[in-house]
Amino acid sequence: MTFLQLLLIAVVQGITEFLPISSSGHLILIPYLTEFSDQGPLIDVAVHVGSLLAIIVYFFKDVVVLARGGFASIGIGNAPSERQLFWWIVLGTIPAVAFGLSIKMGLFNGVAENVFGVQIIDGDLMSSIRFTDLIAVNLIFYGLLLGLADYLGKEVKAFEDMSWRDGLIVGLAQALAIIPGTSRSGVTMTAARALGYKRVEAARFSFLLSIPAVAGAGVLIVPEIFEAGATLAWDALIAGVLTFISAFLTMAFLMNFLKKASMLVFVIYRVAMGVALLALF
Repeated sequence: MTFLQLLLIAVVQGITEFLPISSSGHLILIPYLTEFSDQGPLIDVAVHVGSLLAIIVYFFKDVVVLARGGFASIGIGNAPSERQLFWWIVLGTIPAVAFGLSIKMGLFNGVAENVFGVQIIDGDLMSSIRFTDLIAVNLIFYGLLLGLADYLGKEVKAFEDMSWRDGLIVGLAQALAIIPGTSRSGVTMTAARALGYKRVEAARFSFLLSIPAVAGAGVLIVPEIFEAGATLAWDALIAGVLTFISAFLTMAFLMNFLKKASMLVFVIYRVAMGVALLALF
């Protein structure tokens, strides 16, 4: 792979994974809009690892709190509030895991093909004639939903105020992100804003909830690497480092941006991109 292709994939992943504009939608469209071939499972794992490390480094204090809660859950230490937050994050992760496993087991094949216009083969979403339409429609629909939730949502809650109900609701929203064009960060921020979380706290909630989701997505790709006989390569290392840098800078930008602005710019971008895709394809 050329450095330009690795740079494009890493920057797109690092930016769109955390901005509410759909990473899968943008990554899937790279082969459509360029002459680059698909990056393959090894690069997919590398960019997921880069994203995961960026979250851990940027939110290190919060990660330590959650880790303390995890240890307290098995009798190491005494941190009741941290333990509760840890289990609410676990609860919020369950819907995405259940939905992902259901997809892998083929339980939604008929619904996916008849309702969403995609086929699921060996647990993977496969392109159909109208696949770009699916991405475009989801960009528009969930973009407008984000705008509505952000406009109507109160700004009263912080991450520390999370309850089991909030964790479950945002977790159910996260499960929808397996559909291209939805945006994991976008749909979880939408749910958090609808529940009354401040904009910055909604983003913080979304990013911390993404830790097991991003890690799990990377782990699910690992068997494909062994099946393909791939080995660790410089390409993967470069992609991971570039993704880490772009993801870290993106999170820093977004957390500062949301202190003084609304989600409107992301809503406009999503709608404009969705309309452009419908026109082009």
